[in-house]
Amino acid sequence: MIFLTSKLELISQQKYTPAITLGSSGDIATEAIMKIALNRLSGAFALAASLLAATALAGSAYAQESEGIVVYNAQHESLGREWIDAFTKETGIKVTMRQGSDMQFANQIIQEGDASPADVFLTENSPAMTLVDGAGLFAPIEKDTLEQVPEQYRPADGMWTGIAARTTVFAYDKTKLTEDKLPKSMLDLQDPAWKGRWGAAPAGADFQAIVAALLQLKGEDATKAWLKGLKDNATPYKGNSVAMKAVNAGEVEGAIIYHYYWFGDQAKTGENSKNVGLHYFKNQDPGAFVSVSGGGVLKSTQHMKEAQAFIKYLTSKAGQAVLKDGDSYEYAVGKDAASNDKLTPLADLDAPKVEASTLDSKKVVELMTAAGLI
Repeated sequence: MIFLTSKLELISQQKYTPAITLGSSGDIATEAIMKIALNRLSGAFALAASLLAATALAGSAYAQESEGIVVYNAQHESLGREWIDAFTKETGIKVTMRQGSDMQFANQIIQEGDASPADVFLTENSPAMTLVDGAGLFAPIEKDTLEQVPEQYRPADGMWTGIAARTTVFAYDKTKLTEDKLPKSMLDLQDPAWKGRWGAAPAGADFQAIVAALLQLKGEDATKAWLKGLKDNATPYKGNSVAMKAVNAGEVEGAIIYHYYWFGDQAKTGENSKNVGLHYFKNQDPGAFVSVSGGGVLKSTQHMKEAQAFIKYLTSKAGQAVLKDGDSYEYAVGKDAASNDKLTPLADLDAPKVEASTLDSKKVVELMTAAGLI
């Protein structure tokens, strides 16, 4: 472009002084010279304009490619950031993360439709993925990526995949309950004997995923009965960590939460979990439900290659190693991927078999609303 500018400046600065006229023939000669000069000047400007336009278009295309992808992240922000930073470091692809919750983003994506600015959606629990999948807004996950995750941690339709997992536990007050006094099943908590003794966070997506698993495993009648017991017996809290703190403080004897809240607190000061133990229901009980965190690519993305590469990275050995080596304490779900050494192995949880793609979040909300829980 410097060359073009210099060229134009040279042309524009040339002096076209007409020769001393010796009559009409001199005038004609001068006019001809002036026409030639003007034509050359006009051509040079036209060439410069064309090249400038082409350069601008190329710059625009480059900017579009280099702007990277947008991720709607409903996973914990710290874990999402760890994954994104590692991915960008390895690939050079820029990622813009927008933070929110499972159902907030699921409903937003459905409202946005094909106009959604998101390229990728990550969740803590699978019902939100099922909601978006049901709206037909996901692109199929590439086969190579699906093959990195065992079938039990991804839906059969291949429209999204598991990227991590967490298990349901009963966090209990070790100063008040001994192992022989713990509930054998999550369903036992609906018994009047447990009235006022346990807590939960029913308004959260985490707990609603547990209810969705219960609905799939035991049916609507059993779910209604358990929700009635929850309403009658349990103290509601705002979030898993708050429920765990209540157990630690002696407000209640136990609470249904996900495992990693306890491990996360223990890794720090342990001040909110020092009196708390974890009870694993096992025996394929609904209370042993393992919730799969999902990742999917929006079919409306303008960056399909980069978006697919991101999901592939999350499920790769490197992406799953973030779970093992980081402080999220969520389970790795990739093939042959190891989880944090402090966790009870997934294989030892004896979790019930749940089809993640058919967890019915809409029905759960309906049932929980009818029970007066949300």
